[in-house]
Amino acid sequence: MSERLKPGDTAPAFTLPDADGNEVSLADHKGRKVIVYFYPAALTPGCTKQACDFTDNLDLLANAGYDVIGVSPDKPEKLAKFREAENLKVTLVGDPAKETLEAYGAFGEKKLYGKVVTGVIRSTVVVDEDGKVEHAFYNVKATGHVAKIIRDLGV
Repeated sequence: MSERLKPGDTAPAFTLPDADGNEVSLADHKGRKVIVYFYPAALTPGCTKQACDFTDNLDLLANAGYDVIGVSPDKPEKLAKFREAENLKVTLVGDPAKETLEAYGAFGEKKLYGKVVTGVIRSTVVVDEDGKVEHAFYNVKATGHVAKIIRDLGV
């Protein structure tokens, strides 16, 4: 199981394909704060709710200096369908190899309907302008999570 990040840790670098197949790197956002959120699968009810919540609050977050990147194990083609179907504005990247998910502690054992399974742990990591972890939230709920982050960040 991958180790969870904590405030003060250096956020692991990543470069992953977005819904259009273009590479997106954490380094591209240096000098801005970045909310990196990890979700199990595009086009599923909880993940759709969460992505829509981020999209609905994107302007508010951007005006407060935050960029938002959603990471799932999905391939770019599925991310593109997800973006189009839900009219998402948030940047979605795919990590089919699960290397970034593991580096961020967002992949491992979790409970699903009372059973222990291995999969994506719904998580959000806030990275500061210098690439350090400011906040790390694990096992978050899909619904209400964006509102909680906005409160926690004082946006």
